[in-house]
Amino acid sequence: MNNKVSPSSPWLNVIRVTSGNFLEMYDFFLFGFYATYISKAFFPTGDEISSLLLTFATFGAGFLMRPLGAIVLGSYIDRIGRRKGLIVTLGIMAAGTVLVAFVPSYATIGLLAPILVLIGRLMQGFSAGVELGGVSVYLSEIATPGRKGFYVSWQSASQQVAIMFSAILGYLINQNLSTAQVGDWGWRMPFIIGCLILPFVFWIRRSLQETEAFAARKHHPSLREIMQSILQNFPLILACMMLVVMTTVSFYLITVYTPTFGKSVLKLSSTDSLLVTFCVGLSNFILLPVMGAVSDRIGRAPVLAVFSLLAMLTAYPSLAWLVTVPSFQNMLVVEIWLSILYACYNGAAVVALTEVMPAHVRTVGFSLAYSLATAIFGGFTPLISTWLIEATGDKASPGYWMSFAGACGLVATGLLYKGVVKAKGAAA
Repeated sequence: MNNKVSPSSPWLNVIRVTSGNFLEMYDFFLFGFYATYISKAFFPTGDEISSLLLTFATFGAGFLMRPLGAIVLGSYIDRIGRRKGLIVTLGIMAAGTVLVAFVPSYATIGLLAPILVLIGRLMQGFSAGVELGGVSVYLSEIATPGRKGFYVSWQSASQQVAIMFSAILGYLINQNLSTAQVGDWGWRMPFIIGCLILPFVFWIRRSLQETEAFAARKHHPSLREIMQSILQNFPLILACMMLVVMTTVSFYLITVYTPTFGKSVLKLSSTDSLLVTFCVGLSNFILLPVMGAVSDRIGRAPVLAVFSLLAMLTAYPSLAWLVTVPSFQNMLVVEIWLSILYACYNGAAVVALTEVMPAHVRTVGFSLAYSLATAIFGGFTPLISTWLIEATGDKASPGYWMSFAGACGLVATGLLYKGVVKAKGAAA
């Protein structure tokens, strides 16, 4: 196969490379939406809150594997190539997906059930540690001049397609099955459908071609050189991690946690929560490329600063108003507002990461920063939100968590764009 990207088919390459992103976010969203059913199937403690906390802890455990996946698989991609690395990550992700979909319940195989679910989540987390970074770097390297933000934004936009697809499937299941049927076996159907999609995604990604930027590079760093560069640029990676905190916390708050928040906290129907989630995904899908293009025109820093500040100031008041007057309409208004904050910020944030990292360790540096932010902060957002409400009695307390994320984004923007932290090594 030709090692270079065909210049006549950039959008075909966008579809090929983002197909794995779709599958990853599809599974992640399903785990969050069906958390109450998963908790009963695999973590039956006798207490609903304890079971839910264990489920979200398992969900979050997958994120702890992301930094390891970022280093191991990210180094592989920077040494061997974008195409080969992204096929490997998809294979690992697929194995975890199949495991979660078909594990028998606790009532059938006992303690082995939650252990196998945990293993599946760890495998998904390991592969996801580099999936976002690998896809983002690939898109940045095939982007046409002056449109890098627009191209890279499709990494996140592809995830929104997965969210909308998941929400539609959930809606159809809820409309055609009873609550008992959904709890017994219906919740597994979307996971099985994901397994059926796997061969198609493999076929698409296998046709992916190497980027010209990587193929033209005469020296590909060894693992030792990559590790040395990581240590040398660790202050930069930490600053980038802070930049991603806003992205990952807000994303998991408005997507994965929204269905649970709507059902368990606001006492709205599953259908209402799904419709809201679908609208959030649609809003994100439209805004992400638009704001990526805007950041191409006016720069990354202004976009990042404005929307991180807005998140810091408005997240808690928005949720406080919602829990005071809970309704489908009000939940839709608040979630769309939070999705605007996320999409506008993320449209500039992801491409910014590809630009500030040294080119020779672009994938591993991006992936490590993103994975650390997700592992420490974003991935545990459902768990932290559930715990905050339980500990404080304040149903709007997840807003404090998003406000903290906004503050991180604002500080990181200053550090990166005021020249306080700079890359050491080859410029991106």
